[in-house]
Amino acid sequence: MKKGILTLLALAVFFLFAFQLRPIKKAVETVTAIIETPSLINKDSLTIKSRVNVPSGYQRVEYTIGSFEDYLRNYKLKSFGSKIINYDDSEYFWQGGHIGILEIPVPKNGLQQCADALIRIRSEFLWDNNRKDEIGFKFTSGHYCSWTKYAEGYRPKINGNKVSFHNTANTNHTKENFYKYLNLIYMYSGTLSLYNELEAVKAKDLKIGDMLIKGGSPGHIVMIADEVINDNGEKLFLLFQGNTPAQNVHLVKNLEDASISPWYQLKDDAVIPVSNYTFDSAKFVRFK
Repeated sequence: MKKGILTLLALAVFFLFAFQLRPIKKAVETVTAIIETPSLINKDSLTIKSRVNVPSGYQRVEYTIGSFEDYLRNYKLKSFGSKIINYDDSEYFWQGGHIGILEIPVPKNGLQQCADALIRIRSEFLWDNNRKDEIGFKFTSGHYCSWTKYAEGYRPKINGNKVSFHNTANTNHTKENFYKYLNLIYMYSGTLSLYNELEAVKAKDLKIGDMLIKGGSPGHIVMIADEVINDNGEKLFLLFQGNTPAQNVHLVKNLEDASISPWYQLKDDAVIPVSNYTFDSAKFVRFK
């Protein structure tokens, strides 16, 4: 009887000790990964492409010079260590999730939040490349609002979910008026309208400029900034995001996998933590 009790006690101690070691083992593995993995960050660089090195065994996917993919990959960054600043000039409460701040101004009106920041980047690319007639987005109500019509003086009359457009303003194709147009889009579009409007993409087909999205109120959205591939066809991606409150657009770390951070693996319907937000079922969309 005593022998049986002693055996049970020994087993209990063993399992208790093993259970207590599990978090210690996990911590050791995490620290080891950080120590053994060379830094992929170039702190002296001022573009997305030059800020982040390619992981061992991978190479950057090539894109045509002047394409949207090339535009994003070479987007300018502020100096390394710059903080995320909110629209009202206050510091964002958490500064631990980014490795770069994009050189895109934050309006003081507080409207340029997560989806809006990506809408602006896409719109400015089209503007700068003489593709202004392609600038247009749907409101959450489903009504399409184009820059071309806005510049011609058409303005929406909104009554609940009913929207009609009327020519009530002077023709104005200036950049200043373009930003007024974007403010209108920020007010009536968002993650839900983009989720419903844009083409869905599978993870295997992802490229720079595609977005990981959760449509809703609130929802969230991040954009792919760079892309690498290895000999087995496996891809990794860099991500950037705006946020709520409106703040600096920033290139995010991978807080779940220090061995490849800031690169991410992206899979359909997966749980993907990105900075301080977790996508519980990954869906992807693409601008037209």
